[in-house]
This record gives sequence, structure tokens and C-alpha cells, in this order.
Amino acid sequence: MRPPHFDIDLPAFHADPYPTLARLRAAAPVAHVPQLGATLITRRDDVFRYEKRIAVFSSHQPQGLMTRLMGENMMRKDGAAHLAERHAIFPTVNPRVVRDHWAAQFRAVVAQALDGLEGRSEADLVTDFAMQVSGAALCAITGLTNMGWQTMDRVSRGMIQGCANYAGDPDIEAECHACTAIIDAHIDAARTTGVDDAPSLLGVMQRAGMADAGLRANIKLAISGGQNEPRKAIAGTAWALMTHPDQHALIRAGQASYADAFDEYVRWISPIGMSPRRIAQDALIDGVQHCEGDRVFLMFGSANRDPAHFARPDAFDLTQDRAAAIAFGAGPHFCAGAWVSRALIGEIALPMLFARFPQMRPAGPARIDGWAFRGPMSVPVYLT
Repeated sequence: MRPPHFDIDLPAFHADPYPTLARLRAAAPVAHVPQLGATLITRRDDVFRYEKRIAVFSSHQPQGLMTRLMGENMMRKDGAAHLAERHAIFPTVNPRVVRDHWAAQFRAVVAQALDGLEGRSEADLVTDFAMQVSGAALCAITGLTNMGWQTMDRVSRGMIQGCANYAGDPDIEAECHACTAIIDAHIDAARTTGVDDAPSLLGVMQRAGMADAGLRANIKLAISGGQNEPRKAIAGTAWALMTHPDQHALIRAGQASYADAFDEYVRWISPIGMSPRRIAQDALIDGVQHCEGDRVFLMFGSANRDPAHFARPDAFDLTQDRAAAIAFGAGPHFCAGAWVSRALIGEIALPMLFARFPQMRPAGPARIDGWAFRGPMSVPVYLT
């Protein structure tokens, strides 16, 4: 049979998708949601299995938003084409390079952002700290050191909003095009001055001989996720620890780490809540008929709160078993930036933030929204 229809309240879903996702998991784990124009896969085991079945659930989406707006990057390729580009960028993001090259730069970036907060009694962790940290780190990683972190944040926001613009808002699309043009201009300028031998994305892709279109598309891919998601996770994990002092106490007692807090946060509030797929061929799977051309959303945010795998799925709890979490994906498109994110956020930014401001506490409620990409837009704090 075809997937059953399941109507949702779109504004409520954007504000907090988890109640709706819980109902979907229980009543219709594979369901067509007309408000999104897609079939949602919401149970963890289904997401885990289907993501690997690329012959049916294909990442290749010639008419998809990301491809049309940013170019065809490796996230929108399958098989050998995907692996070739993934291999080309590995010298930038592998664990050894993160440890030996990027970690020192990350510490300098975080220290500079913290110095900017000295003497202040209040701040917003999103705009006054996390935005600068993730933006400056991404300028270095991409090789676009000619782009300030403020511009990096703007172009990343513009692209991520464009890629989630399933309602077709023309103003959002126009801003996305403006942002991709800014990135192209900075790539051209960086090439004019010459790319050094640092393991930046621009450098390693050029040395690998990647075609110009692929190089540009993959830098845009890195910027779209590499700024927004770390920005949200830095501020979001800090907020989670401040509002769950019993969990922060475990870290301060040496019974857990800030890396544990980061891993639990991205399970609890998945910054990347879903990944789209195109049905490449008709297929009957688990009793549900999928037809070629259908659009499917693999709902990572739902999978990471599946009570079949997590004892306290809706709780931020550093003690629970999260081995089944798939915040970074579970198949061939496992996030290439996972090691970068864990180092920047869990090993460097969070420990340095709380060491500098050990008495930091909320100055008001955090504003969190989004379902495809979820996280805090504002986290006001008292620093002292």
C-alpha cells in the first residue's frame, strides 16, 4: 500500500517538532505529510536501514533545492561519484589532521571570542560567542581566510534557509543566490592570491584536481552546515548544561566530559533534523509502496528520540546509553565534519567557555526553533 497521509500543523512543527514526531513514530512511522510534500521516515531502525539502500533512497536529486541553489555537491551524489569527492576532502577533516593542525587554531579562535566577552556582565551565547567561534573556524577550514566570520555567518544562514525553503518563498531564494555569489567571489579572490599548502578544503580539492563546479559546490556545502550547526550546538549544549545543573555537576565531578555533553545534545536536539532522499525506482519495502520520483525525508531528529532505543529519549541525560544515536547519519553520507565538530565543540569551545565563566547562568529563556535544522536562535546569559 502507499504511505498513509498524516496532516501536521506546520507552524507548531517548526516551533517544536517532537510531539508530532512521537505521534508519527507510534501511529504512522512511514507517512506522507502533504504540508511538506514528502514521505517522512521516523523510526530509528528504518532510518538506519533505508539510508544505506541508495538504489532506492537516492541522494541524487537533480531538481532538489540544494542542487539548484548551491550546485551538485557530494551530499547529492551516490556510489563512486560520492566516494571520489569524499576521498578528496579527507585530508582536511580526518581525525589526525584535526588533532595535529586544526585544534591549535580552534583554541586561538575560542580564546579570541572569550577575550571579547571579558568585562561584560551579560551576553547572548549565539550572537556574541558561538557565531564568531564557528565562523572563524570555518574560514580557516575552508581556506577562505579572506572572508570575515560575520560574512561567513551571513552566507551560511542564507544557504541553509534556502535549502529548507520548501514553501518556495522568493525572498529566501533571492538571499540564497546572493550568498552563493558572495562565496564564489571569495573563492576567486583566494585563488588569485594563491592557495598555500595548508590542509584547507580549497587547497586539498585543488591539489586533488577536482573540477571547478564540484569544488565550489562542496565549499558551499561545508559552509551551509559547518557554520549553522556548530553555532547552534555550541550555544545549545551550553544552554542544556546551564538548565540541567545535575548533568553539569557530573562533568565537574569528573564522571562525564564536555564531549559527552555535546554527543548527548546532538542526540536530544539534532541540529540536522532530517536528510532528504529521492525514490530512484519503484519499491515495496516493509509493506509500503514507494514510487519513483517520490520525495522522502529521513528524520534523524525523530530517530534520535526513538523510545525503542533510548531509555529517556526526551531527556538531556549524560548517563544514558546513546550508542544507537545517528545525529551524524548512519550510511555512506555520514557527516564528514563529525571529527571537526567534536573537537571544536566538545573538546575545546565548551571547556574553555565554562573555565572562563564558571558562574555563567541563564538570563532568560532560550529561543529554539526549526525542524529540518533545529537549534537556538538566542541564549541570553549572565556571565558573572
